Amino acid sequence: MLKLVLALETVGILLLLKLLWDARQRHRDLRAALKRRAPYLIDAIVGPFQADWRATAGAANDLVEALRSAEAARASQLNQIEATLGSLQEGVLAVDEANKVVLANKALAALFPKAVDCIGQRIETLIHSSALAAFLEEVRRGAAANRVELELPGANNASVWVEATGAIVPAWDGSKDRWVLCVLHEVTRQKQLESMRKDFVANVSHELRTPLSVIKGFVETLVDGHREIPEADRDRFLRTIQRHTDRLHLILEDLLTLSRLESGTPCLKLEPADLTHFIRELAEDYRHRAANTGHRIELQLGESLPPVPIDAVRLHQVFDNLLDNALKYTPPQSVIVIRTSVLPAELEIRVVDNGPGIPAKDLPHLFERFYRVDKGRSREKGGTGLGLAIVKHVIQLHGGRVWAESTLGQGASFVFSLPFQPAEAGAKQPLSE
Repeated sequence: MLKLVLALETVGILLLLKLLWDARQRHRDLRAALKRRAPYLIDAIVGPFQADWRATAGAANDLVEALRSAEAARASQLNQIEATLGSLQEGVLAVDEANKVVLANKALAALFPKAVDCIGQRIETLIHSSALAAFLEEVRRGAAANRVELELPGANNASVWVEATGAIVPAWDGSKDRWVLCVLHEVTRQKQLESMRKDFVANVSHELRTPLSVIKGFVETLVDGHREIPEADRDRFLRTIQRHTDRLHLILEDLLTLSRLESGTPCLKLEPADLTHFIRELAEDYRHRAANTGHRIELQLGESLPPVPIDAVRLHQVFDNLLDNALKYTPPQSVIVIRTSVLPAELEIRVVDNGPGIPAKDLPHLFERFYRVDKGRSREKGGTGLGLAIVKHVIQLHGGRVWAESTLGQGASFVFSLPFQPAEAGAKQPLSE
């Protein structure tokens, strides 16, 4: 069935392109014929006609009028076919035996900017890909698969993934050459999502495997020899099992939170709030914990912060994750600062620490799921690797932005913005990955 669908798709586009070629040829022939025709033959131009000449002039006039009507009809047909071809989402490419482009539609130019006005140019100069050149040769030999995935260089050297279908077609210019017609369907987004899914499954499997392996090992030891194991060892084993069970619980809770945030209905309840009061209360909740670890929380809040529409529960999650990270990964006696700045259209909030900082290469990846700068230390501290991903999604659902700034050895700043105007009810911001 798939082969039949692909064959019908290729045949349909081939017929459309043949109609376009024929319409263009006839359009050029008609225009050339009209240029050779004299103007309408009328008495005012050449004087009175005899009866026979009048009949001849009338016939000539009728012929010229018919030609003009035919030209208009052909022009309309040409415009309709070109509009149909231009509306195709698939890139359409036809090359001759020397790999010179004889036809390309707008979708192809959208995928490959160098393909604008590419008729007559060799495809190798437009798309630098040995894979595409090899595919065209396979189509000529009849050895190409029904559908082939190709990774091609697009704008700014970014990879463009396409599913290519090719067929041999007779040349439409009257020669005996054989051309190659290709239909390129972009699947870049699908490939990215597939890669993300694989990475996510691998990361989840890895994160769950470690605590499960520890729990399984200690449980098997207790089951097999609980009578002979000293009480102190049994107590230590059970506490280890409890600690790793708690870790599993945290991972699953964070995964469920992410799932809810990424769903079509995240149920965000935005209400105007006094951020000064909100942040002061939150900092007070954390002061006791900070004092226990030798840290200090300092507030630098601007005067008269305007009300900002927020979901208080979700925003509390944001601060929980950011402050929790700051307390975990900065040494004792460190100062953690919460700073606000009022910008023209949004409120900017920074959580700043004076810890060891973050390498520049890690900054773009901090908000990815399960990404850790120091994997061993993060697990030792009990992190799930999902906290900053949750922060990113919550802030994006508020219509804001989030990013990190750091210089290695000079601390780090986690920054997010909240717009003064509420996001549309139920509207979901596109979530970057």
